[in-house]
Amino acid sequence: MLVSFDKILSIADKGGFAIPAFNVYNMETVMGIIGAAEELRAPVILQCYSRLMSNDEGYYLAPIVLAAAARASVPVCFHLDHGAGELPVMRAIRFGATGIMIDASTEPIDQNIAITSKIVELCGHNGIQVEGELGHIGSANDETMSESTETADAVRFANETGVRALAIAVGTAHGHYKKAPKLDIERIGEIHTALPEVSLVLHGGSGIPDEQIRAAIAAGIRKINFGTDVCYSFLDKVFETSRSIVAVDLFMRDAISSVKAFAEEKIKLLGADGRGV
Repeated sequence: MLVSFDKILSIADKGGFAIPAFNVYNMETVMGIIGAAEELRAPVILQCYSRLMSNDEGYYLAPIVLAAAARASVPVCFHLDHGAGELPVMRAIRFGATGIMIDASTEPIDQNIAITSKIVELCGHNGIQVEGELGHIGSANDETMSESTETADAVRFANETGVRALAIAVGTAHGHYKKAPKLDIERIGEIHTALPEVSLVLHGGSGIPDEQIRAAIAAGIRKINFGTDVCYSFLDKVFETSRSIVAVDLFMRDAISSVKAFAEEKIKLLGADGRGV
């Protein structure tokens, strides 16, 4: 069932676990993740990168996500990931998204607050809740990780913008890590204690050691993003599949199963299995 961003986060807030948010790119990645969610009775977020909404891909992908959510018997939220401005936000809303992220984290905090507040107001007119980002979460290819988000800044940002969820910098990055990251678990706990009504988000979930994922959830993380490893789970199997299979639907079967297996692993790790009943 298609649900709002607030609804799905509330399930995690009450249950003390994290919602897995999987970036999807095509019908096959959607099928794999929904299959895992149904089998494990888990609430999930299907999200699309901003560029897909800015280009033609979103126009074709959104109906697939919405159809999958409508058919699912577990809660599914359709979310915009790293919205880069009003254009992808407006298109995501028009295409049926039930959650929006605006990412102005590269701007100074005052400008970030101004940009995020405007999107919160815009989305509020459509009954949609917003995720913001404070403390830039960069790339795993960066030479150094960003400093952790300051607790006082997080409180100010949340109070002045009205975001429903907040992605914070606590030692993660996007992409494949050169070495395993070390999360600032103490800072997660501090911000969670200071902002109990705001769901904290961990970006760059691909490649984080399991024990750190569990510690982050125990400290207060309620949504964890997986993008890079969704791609690898799909592409690795595609590259292994025999070119003798020319019917595309048959060729994609193992890739769908690979995405499903990956999603099942992360659903269990985050404690989301059995929470979508």
